[in-house]
Amino acid sequence: MEGELSGRAAAKQLNTLLKQAKGTPEAAAFEDIALRSMAKAKYSTDNIGHYGLAFDFYTHFTSPIRRYPDTMVHRLLTQYLAGGESANKAYYEGECQHASERELVAADAERSSVKYKLAEYMQSRIGQEFDGHISGITEWGMYVEIEPTHVEGMVPLREIRSDFFEFDEARYRLVGKRSRKVYRLGDPVRIRVKDANTEQRLIDFELV
Repeated sequence: MEGELSGRAAAKQLNTLLKQAKGTPEAAAFEDIALRSMAKAKYSTDNIGHYGLAFDFYTHFTSPIRRYPDTMVHRLLTQYLAGGESANKAYYEGECQHASERELVAADAERSSVKYKLAEYMQSRIGQEFDGHISGITEWGMYVEIEPTHVEGMVPLREIRSDFFEFDEARYRLVGKRSRKVYRLGDPVRIRVKDANTEQRLIDFELV
């Protein structure tokens, strides 16, 4: 589409941004946002290159084998190296689609289980205080990642009693309406664990 960067140009600009941010409070948050924004892997018999690596030609191949698509690639390479005929594209396209769908399901299950165990872990720490940094900002609150465990929870804006904070979407920050205090991505904060709900897999913090 017009205005979009090619894979190679986008990768170059992203690397430049991460290098410029190195050593700043925002660096870790930028890296996390970059990872979250990347398109998830989708297997296909059509060569579309690799956006993140900026390769024009790419095939999925890992050793040792971790996923079934690895097995398919290994089998095909063995077949072709032995002088075999081209495989049935329609069959492998169906296998690719199935693998892509199951990988999404597996990824969702993994995220859900990790969130559950983190909430369970924090249940015994309700009321305790920790140092952390702002890892995300939305119109309804700020996400804080505590150190050094990297457990992430939310501080809802409605729970900040010192001021009424508004989300400045253009500058990706929170601004106090009365005090004009600003919270930005990467800012250090100290929080208290308010609640940890394993059923909803949510952890709530409050600012100290």
